[in-house]
Amino acid sequence: MADEHTHKTDESRRQFLKNSGYFAGGLVGGGILGSVIGWQVDDNAETKGQNQDGNQGGKQDYNRALKFFKNRAAFERLGAATERIFPEDDNGPGAIALGVPYFIDHELAGEYGNNEKVYMKGPFREGTEFQGFQSRLKRKEIFMQGLMAIEKESQNEFNDSFINLEAEQQDQILSRFAKDEVKLKGVKASTFFGLLREATLAGAYSDPLYGGNTNMDGWRMKNFPGSKMSYIEEIESEDFVEMEPSALYDHLH
Repeated sequence: MADEHTHKTDESRRQFLKNSGYFAGGLVGGGILGSVIGWQVDDNAETKGQNQDGNQGGKQDYNRALKFFKNRAAFERLGAATERIFPEDDNGPGAIALGVPYFIDHELAGEYGNNEKVYMKGPFREGTEFQGFQSRLKRKEIFMQGLMAIEKESQNEFNDSFINLEAEQQDQILSRFAKDEVKLKGVKASTFFGLLREATLAGAYSDPLYGGNTNMDGWRMKNFPGSKMSYIEEIESEDFVEMEPSALYDHLH
């Protein structure tokens, strides 16, 4: 029965990810990978019992520091939401263990969150499906409004905080945003969910320098080698070559 329940849960997760769609625009452009390390170190960061202090190669990871979020509850809500988008399973760690919430925190504190490379003049109206979203709101404002709305929906629907809900209940709440069943001011709920999902995936697979992809485990799940200086020894091999990934900071030693 336990195996059957696990199988159904995994299928539910896969269906949720499939139905949510993939918002690919802006993974690099607009600063999603453009922030730098912050130093407001929080040594007691935990979400739903999972330790978020994190280490890189056995050393204290100072990327695990808050730059944008001042409200701890909102940050924990962000972590819970990213974990449902990129959950831990048999393939490897989920978003929280990979440091994705900290990655997003750093991005929201920088040019990505402040829309520094985005045209922000009017008119503000819905464009075609080939155009990006148009809003007076900056990304950091969209995230904060969306996280507040997640909590409101959770309280209204289940009379409890989002971080305390069961996984299936959290999926139900997030799915409402993906389907535009929640009203936000100045932006569509699906736009917020798209930004959240986009940033979650970016944090899972970015170079660890930016705060996510702890210990390069996101790359390991994809057999991605990371940042290599050359492939002279492997390029002529006719077989798939497995190699230990390396990050940008490895070249500094």
